[in-house]
Amino acid sequence: MERLGTGIGWRPEIADAVERMPGIDWVEVVAENVCPGHLPDSLLRLRERGVTVVPHGVSLGLGGADRPDEGRLTALAERAAALGSPLVTEHIAFVRAGGPLTASRHLEAGHLLPVPRTRDALDVLCENVRIAQQALPVPLAVENIAALLAWPGEEMTEGQFLYDLADRTGVRLLIDVANLHTNHVNRGEDPAKTLAELPLEAIAYVHVAGGVERDGVWHDSHAHPVPEPVLGILTDLASRFSPPGVLLERDENFPEPAVLEGELDAIRTALDKGAARREAAGAGAPAGPEAVVAAPCDPAAVEPARQRLALAQTALLSALACGTPVPEGFDRVRVGVQARALAAKRADVVAKVAPELPVLLGRDYRAAFLAYAQAHPMNGGYRRDALDFAGHLLTAGRIEDARVRRDVREWWRERAGSRPRSARPVLRFAQATRRVLARR
Repeated sequence: MERLGTGIGWRPEIADAVERMPGIDWVEVVAENVCPGHLPDSLLRLRERGVTVVPHGVSLGLGGADRPDEGRLTALAERAAALGSPLVTEHIAFVRAGGPLTASRHLEAGHLLPVPRTRDALDVLCENVRIAQQALPVPLAVENIAALLAWPGEEMTEGQFLYDLADRTGVRLLIDVANLHTNHVNRGEDPAKTLAELPLEAIAYVHVAGGVERDGVWHDSHAHPVPEPVLGILTDLASRFSPPGVLLERDENFPEPAVLEGELDAIRTALDKGAARREAAGAGAPAGPEAVVAAPCDPAAVEPARQRLALAQTALLSALACGTPVPEGFDRVRVGVQARALAAKRADVVAKVAPELPVLLGRDYRAAFLAYAQAHPMNGGYRRDALDFAGHLLTAGRIEDARVRRDVREWWRERAGSRPRSARPVLRFAQATRRVLARR
């Protein structure tokens, strides 16, 4: 397996700083944020210097009930080719639900949601991973995610789930030690137990990131310093084997470059501590990964599992995004925390992709968007979300100031057409979802 070394997540806001940072062996870029034909100059310069660039996808939804979208797979493959990457990565998560499998409206989460650790979900995930592997020109690695809530009736631990996934498909693993810490705080899971159950030889690289605790819940924010417990988990991992690569993630609230360099130094120190423990214990490196040829899978055999998983994921996402009843067995408080987190993330990302809206609406932007999100689920990506939000404000008469209303309408017309679509009744979708679920 290729040795990557120490890296950092490349983001436009810190592009210049990353180019100047000492000891950066590789970077990771959010795949959906780059265009193969128009790569940022900073990434091109890094590549010319021999810095490896790895595309990290966030929208494929390999843990969802649907088969991976061919267009998204093609886009990910194009980015891997354009960047000359040795591998690509994605998440063990679902990001959308509904649609033909449930005869209900398509829903987008706008965020990574956990899959249940059940045999049904594992069967579907394995087939989805195989489909992705066949479509990609380089190896695929998949990441464990942070979770604010737990599925009822889970049949495996996270370590067992990841072990079986790697064993059945040959997929590599991207282990996020910050996410292990998140799941320790939020779900009471022991990171050391998870590490002990992992197939270490399948690990492609490791993520390290910061977060924040609010009201007893840990939020994997990627906007705060890396805490000591996360570095401790990294040391534990490094005491078991030498990870091929380790990368610092930061997506918000970017500090001065010296602060990021200090966090990279702390990561190197944690790795050195782990290596010293490994040497003292006399532990050798794990054997290299065996070549696993994925067994052919009969799609018809997985179809019943897809149907069951689709119903379960749609019911959960409908509760999170539309306010429908919380499915039986879930912690209602945690579902509420997750719902608010999804709405807040939507507000933040819409403010990034359509920065004019917060400027035009001023202090009213966030409250207006959060109120909108309660009754209007996301169904077409963040740019569509921004247009739908502005259209809703206009058609529902939610903007009292005539000047602001005129400016928002002009903004909307420039991007969407001559007239906003009529607003739907806010409860129509929630009522339709309840009827569909009641018939099942």
